[in-house]
Amino acid sequence: HRLTLHHCHHQQRPIKNFTPRREKIINMAHNFLDESGDLGFNFKKKGTSKFFIVTLFFLDNGVGPIEKIVKKTHAELSKKLKRRVGVLHAVNEKPLTRQRLLKRINERDCAVMVIYLNKKKVHTRLQDEKQVLYNFVTNILLDRILSKKIISLSKSITLVASRRETNKFLNENFKDYLEHQVKNKHKGIMTVCIKTPAEEKSLQAVDFLSWSLFRKYEKGDGSYYNIFKSKIV
Repeated sequence: HRLTLHHCHHQQRPIKNFTPRREKIINMAHNFLDESGDLGFNFKKKGTSKFFIVTLFFLDNGVGPIEKIVKKTHAELSKKLKRRVGVLHAVNEKPLTRQRLLKRINERDCAVMVIYLNKKKVHTRLQDEKQVLYNFVTNILLDRILSKKIISLSKSITLVASRRETNKFLNENFKDYLEHQVKNKHKGIMTVCIKTPAEEKSLQAVDFLSWSLFRKYEKGDGSYYNIFKSKIV
């Protein structure tokens, strides 16, 4: 099958002026995952995305500092907005709010990884076999994480993924498949928890990162991505 999926540092870069950053060797203890875009293939349909993005957010020193950033940024919303909005969601926020949160994340000890799928290069037969796509993306994701030593399998790993009504990728099949692959292929133990951004504030942070990365690839706008690009691994 002809299936094209890129890591952010892949040589085939769809956005001009993208410069790969130096390799980082880190071992993060807290891991969060979100997605942007969709897995629809009717490109004539309004709203169908060209890319599907999976973003991982790795924290080394606990979730406390990131939760404080989310709380502080939320507190800066107008009283009217705060009453209406319980959680921060990048697509709904003003540019200043997005910039504030991303700049604060950039000051913390963290790392970001993105895997992006150019949907127009997916073989026609696979477009209706979404489970094959899930599994393929999952394997690429896992291999990238382990090869870059972002996560050590010497201890149990927890990955928290964001649950939304619109999610196509983050589902029980993804959860089961990822846990199974880590156990059988890599001899490690990973627990995948699927939570809402209201339950886990750090997921609100990764939402902003994923939205920014999606905007870079889908729209060619790297203005938000540039704020935290030094954190990309």
